Amino acid sequence: MRLDHRHQVTRLWPALALSLFTGCFAGTVHRGPVTDHFDGESFQNIGDAPKLSPLTLIAAVMEEKRGPWRDSAEEPPGPKPPERVGPGRLRVTFIGHATVLLQADGVNVLTDPIYSERASPVSFVGPKRVRPPGIRFEDLPPIDVVVVSHNHYDHMDLPTLRRLEAAHHPLFVVGLGNRELLRDEGFQRVEELDWWQAAKDGPPGLRVWAVPAQHRSNRGLTDQEETLWAGYVLETSGGPVLFAGDTGLGPHFDRIAERFGPMRLSVLPIGAFRPRVLHPVHMGPEDALQAHRVLRSSTSVAMHYGTFPMAWDGQDEAKYLLLRLLLREEVRPRFWALGFGEGRDVAPLAPADDGRADAGR
Repeated sequence: MRLDHRHQVTRLWPALALSLFTGCFAGTVHRGPVTDHFDGESFQNIGDAPKLSPLTLIAAVMEEKRGPWRDSAEEPPGPKPPERVGPGRLRVTFIGHATVLLQADGVNVLTDPIYSERASPVSFVGPKRVRPPGIRFEDLPPIDVVVVSHNHYDHMDLPTLRRLEAAHHPLFVVGLGNRELLRDEGFQRVEELDWWQAAKDGPPGLRVWAVPAQHRSNRGLTDQEETLWAGYVLETSGGPVLFAGDTGLGPHFDRIAERFGPMRLSVLPIGAFRPRVLHPVHMGPEDALQAHRVLRSSTSVAMHYGTFPMAWDGQDEAKYLLLRLLLREEVRPRFWALGFGEGRDVAPLAPADDGRADAGR
């Protein structure tokens, strides 16, 4: 074993130890009728996403070099977003990791919000953020809906959700099996959905659908795949918006495109894609660009990178690889890697809009 491999495995031990430690933090589970993606005890993906054993993961880590991450640094937040946007308008603001503010038709939606310093069940160990959220919590506009893709700690961050409940009293939309966890925390408005179900308690003028993702779930070692993971489609007056959640590239994108048609906007993950055995459940930039095409997305925005050192790709690796891929295209797809705290307006769908040109930065 080469010295750099020893160093990589050594750096992996804290993550493995955290995995073992979180066995006592198992979350809630879903029990219900058998479906095409639920066998009565656990959920399955539509596509192929085999589970990885610790030995398989260690072997993969030994084969790849870990990308660099800078030390945590204080950086100024982005400007305060507008309180709301008017009918027909859509604005997207990247806050960090999978936390994105979507403002459409007078409604404000926040995705997978995490303002905590660590993506962990405890405050003293686990992946630590390397840069602050792009929008200060105090500068958030009134939040009407919070969508949570699954129960991993970097996506379902209870301290942040508690702050949102206290400050905004939004509707929380989660996948099957997760409502009980939030209800136990005292949250008042929680709706859990299966894939292809729409929220019944959503705000007027904006329908929220849960759609498939290719991932997995657990908050410990005893509840694996016992709650549902999902993406979400928001039906806006200018066309559908997809927040893909945490996902690998799979056949679910074809099905989403078939049901909802071309996307006005797709928010797609690009990070935590190395070691490459993670690809079935974590898209890299090439996968995200392919998803953009499958969805016939007019505009896409990158997320899930540069905030928490969750995997082996470096802090800026996914973003710069995406930008290089876009530069190679004869006609550049409109796929934005926004700055932290940066917001942009997204035009409504136009006839034959195929998401080409204006690649952003």
